[in-house]
Amino acid sequence: MKNLVIAAAMTCMVCACSQQSTESENPFFSEFQSPYGSPDFDRIQLADYEPAFLKGIEQQNQEIKAIVENPEAPTFENTIVALDNSGEILNRVSGVFFALTSADTNDELMALESKIAPMLSEHSDNIYLNEALYQRVAKVCEQEKSGAIQLTTEQHYLLEKYRKAFERSGAALDKEKQARLREINKELSTLTIDFSNHVLADNNAFKLVVDKQEDLAGLPEAVIAGAASEAEAQGEKGKWVFTLQESSRTPLLQYAQNRELRKQIYQAYTSLGNRSNENDNKEILKKILTLRVEKAQLMGYDTYAAYVLADNMAKTPENVLDFLHNLWGYSIQNAKKEAAELQQIMDKEGKGEKLEAWDWWYYAEKLRQQKYNLNEDEIKPYFSQEDVQKGLFYVVNKLYGITLTPTDTVPVYNKDVKTYIVNDADGSFLGLFYCDYMPRASKQSGAWMSNFREQKEGVRPLIYNVASFTKPAGDTPSLLTIDEAKTMFHEFGHALHGMLSQCKYQGVSGTAVAQDFVELPSQIMEHWTVEPEVLKVYARHYKTGEVIPDELVAKIENQALFNQGFMTTELLAAALLDMEFHNLTTTEGLDVMAFEKQLMDKLGLIPQIAPRYRATYFRHIMGGYDAGYYSYLWAERLDADAFEAFKEHGIFDPATAKAFRQNILEKGGSDDPMKLYEAFRGSQPSLEPLLKNRGLK
Repeated sequence: MKNLVIAAAMTCMVCACSQQSTESENPFFSEFQSPYGSPDFDRIQLADYEPAFLKGIEQQNQEIKAIVENPEAPTFENTIVALDNSGEILNRVSGVFFALTSADTNDELMALESKIAPMLSEHSDNIYLNEALYQRVAKVCEQEKSGAIQLTTEQHYLLEKYRKAFERSGAALDKEKQARLREINKELSTLTIDFSNHVLADNNAFKLVVDKQEDLAGLPEAVIAGAASEAEAQGEKGKWVFTLQESSRTPLLQYAQNRELRKQIYQAYTSLGNRSNENDNKEILKKILTLRVEKAQLMGYDTYAAYVLADNMAKTPENVLDFLHNLWGYSIQNAKKEAAELQQIMDKEGKGEKLEAWDWWYYAEKLRQQKYNLNEDEIKPYFSQEDVQKGLFYVVNKLYGITLTPTDTVPVYNKDVKTYIVNDADGSFLGLFYCDYMPRASKQSGAWMSNFREQKEGVRPLIYNVASFTKPAGDTPSLLTIDEAKTMFHEFGHALHGMLSQCKYQGVSGTAVAQDFVELPSQIMEHWTVEPEVLKVYARHYKTGEVIPDELVAKIENQALFNQGFMTTELLAAALLDMEFHNLTTTEGLDVMAFEKQLMDKLGLIPQIAPRYRATYFRHIMGGYDAGYYSYLWAERLDADAFEAFKEHGIFDPATAKAFRQNILEKGGSDDPMKLYEAFRGSQPSLEPLLKNRGLK
């Protein structure tokens, strides 16, 4: 059942077929026969998806009907557990389909996304607006409240999850309001798909072709080789092509002496979805925000942010805004100091130029070299993707005793995907792990974790991580930046949350937690990436095998706070943009770009910095982080404080790792998140470690 809830919330979708798939042939109609019950990608065809979704909806409808028509009085088992276990076929096809629409899509899949999304929205509404089903859930709640039944903590939180799901889906509304809510949900399900597909299409439509070698001055050889390889792949042999993928865009901004090239790629990126073409997102975003306001007000909230946050740790928009504005005061001061330092470097060059947004990365890299005698290109040879992953697996083995063994027996959806069998210290099977790290045109930008199958009692999960790291070029393997290495550790933190889960019910297992708690397991993992003790294990020169020298490790440590004013400010700007968009009580007369500019001006954001995601390509707020982008910083307060516990006792201290595993990673959403945190740490989190880690105080 949990996958359906997530699918409705995140507007994940389904794919159309021109052929028919028979019941005997359709691999989704029964458990997969592949190793470990993994998706049988060798058998799955495009034609299988739509029939599987239709069959899955039919099956779940029958299961819901059986619950509602059960002549026995409602009980936790015959109502809540039965609901949690419903939708097996739908969960199976959803897990595969949503993975592909994000990581390896095509025109046919995108077309069927738009066709099936409103069907899934309607199906979800049919469940959560089912009055008879809601009354059975309510009766179980009454039984617990009156003391007629005694539930475990996990059972209580599963019951609460479903009670809230019904109430937050409009079960208590009158029929007229429910009818309007259904219309809103259907429209949102397609609009959010359109928004994301526009970003992908606009991203893929851009390429910066360089045909003069002198224009590549300043770029490292590996970057030039990568651009030449991209050019050949795009039919531009003998030239160099840069794309808006981060692994292509950022090195150009960081190293290219040609200022015009930097300007072109920066402006292309920051105008995604805002080019007044067929991929323009301004009106779509306004429609989405309008519908969200209406939905929230139907549900009795003034704003959509208030509706979302009522179910999060933060509870109210005021709490979030106070938190963000408090950090903003520190970060913008640091950002202005950094901008002044960069301008000084430009002044010394004597060109009379003023610092612009497309200059920041370039002159920040120069400043890094001046301050710390460190060029990031000097570090990358020690961070091959393969070695970083070895370091990651070493860390989780030291912390939790788990091992990851590569396997080629598990079918995959793309040749770039690698698979691993995950075992616990006692040899027991914990799950499968898939990683998909190579950029391609069929993949949405960013990085994420999800699963093909979720954990519950007797069932181990199938987890995947997706990212778009630097491509290999010629004889040079994929060499990661420190940020990319941290991203790998980050996403595997989410994977740990899923694969170490030990919950009885899938509705509260793994990452099924409050939105502003889910980033704790991922963000704490980032801390180990550049710990000196860890670097000496995995950071080896890809050519010589030489361990990273002590002087480079020291430089990495010394520059840990470098450019943090910029990075914190662009993150906060995006979080505040998200929050203020969703704190509107009306969208009458709204111009989304004018709103963004007015907000940034009011905040005092300097023109050399843009929000990390601008309004028209802010995909996070289409896919589960609507009124929730603040969660990264909210959870950072937790992860920075939590890592202090490891530093106090040793970064691989067995007792601390065991406490984190047992109280956080294994528990999923089976208890109140702050109670789980306090059980691990012994107290509520302090803000001081976050401020210290970001150099804000």
